[in-house]
Amino acid sequence: MDLLVQAAAFLIDTVGTLLLAALLLRFWLQAARASWGHPLAPLVQGLTHWGVRPLRRLVPGWRGLDLATLVLAGLLAWAMTLVLAWLDPVYALPGPRIVGQQAPGAMACAVLALAQLLRLFVYLLVFVLIAEAVLSWVQPASPWAPALAVLTRPLLAPIRARIRPVGALDLSPLILLIASQLVLILIVGGLQRLAMSTG
Repeated sequence: MDLLVQAAAFLIDTVGTLLLAALLLRFWLQAARASWGHPLAPLVQGLTHWGVRPLRRLVPGWRGLDLATLVLAGLLAWAMTLVLAWLDPVYALPGPRIVGQQAPGAMACAVLALAQLLRLFVYLLVFVLIAEAVLSWVQPASPWAPALAVLTRPLLAPIRARIRPVGALDLSPLILLIASQLVLILIVGGLQRLAMSTG
């Protein structure tokens, strides 16, 4: 029975994480004002339209941002954390497993869901930054280079406005990578500790 629980938890975690990544990418594309001709747009639309479209009737946009996408991502992350915690009480909590540890409550699962969303967005950002850097070295004329630049430009622009390139070297992606790691350590780690303390 334990193997079945582990298999079910694995499937829920994998499929749920892929859906969350698609929802976060959809929101990111829209926030970056990417055109619907962007190479990732058909993929994220196809994976997320089933839930975003009906939710838009209840959750209006704000300043051009599709908040229904974020709300759906939050609800999905929370439901996923609740189900995983129910299957295995210590599955959702970070750190070592403790025998007899109780399942986190609904509030702790909400905090863990927020931490999961933030961590997943940071992972997506790091992946896009590294892919963009690799393409700029090995194949600068790739059609994916401008598609990735659309996503990173709004995040790199404030850094570039304050820190000028050193010679021909643009330090802004490196600074954003360092900031991303700090977000994982300080904010995501802090949310996880808060969830463990609230139970």
